Amino acid sequence: MIIPAYDEDASILRTCQTILDYNKTHHTNYDFIVINDSSNDSTGEILDKANLPHIDHIYNLGIGGAMQTGYKYARDYGYDIAVQFDGDGQHDIGSVATLIQPIQENRADLVIGSRFITKTGKFRSTFARRIGIKLISSYMYLLTRRRISDTTSGFRACNRHLITTFARDYPSEYPEPVTTTFCLLRHDRVTEVPVTMNARAAGSSSIHTWKKAYYMINVFLTLLVVKIRGRY
Repeated sequence: MIIPAYDEDASILRTCQTILDYNKTHHTNYDFIVINDSSNDSTGEILDKANLPHIDHIYNLGIGGAMQTGYKYARDYGYDIAVQFDGDGQHDIGSVATLIQPIQENRADLVIGSRFITKTGKFRSTFARRIGIKLISSYMYLLTRRRISDTTSGFRACNRHLITTFARDYPSEYPEPVTTTFCLLRHDRVTEVPVTMNARAAGSSSIHTWKKAYYMINVFLTLLVVKIRGRY
């Protein structure tokens, strides 16, 4: 489980403890690595003090750079499945088994945890963001002829094949819709499963109101480049 973290001192310890507690009560053995993306707060100190497995970036590389570091770690240490798991408490550890099952059964290369397949779940994002997700979903359908309901979901899992691919090259911006589009265009097996997500335990999203239009335009342009060039 790859946990990218930037200024998550209010929630990172709780997130890691959730995984450790789940392993004890459910007799699972989910390994995790926190990628501390050069946080300005005390995230690094908390991870050091608690002796939790982590890698510290010297410079802030963003979500894409943090995830690529995690994929390199998974590749080099021989993992067959990598799960992206947010450090802010949004992702439900109880949904990991559902997320990785299609990979374990060799039915998928990339599995996306979706808030929108069913109506269940504690948190399904704000109304404005749901509209943005639907717009990106429609645009991705035009490019790939595949419908993905939760295009910006960071709760996802991939197999060894994609671990190796993502360790070699991973987009620094808009990584979730970009990598999903990339995988669909090259006919990797991509599927969605219903998962539970929670509201952030602390902090705030990096996408604010004034950024939404800029974000959408750039996502559309980036996905178009992926379609034309066949890579990101």
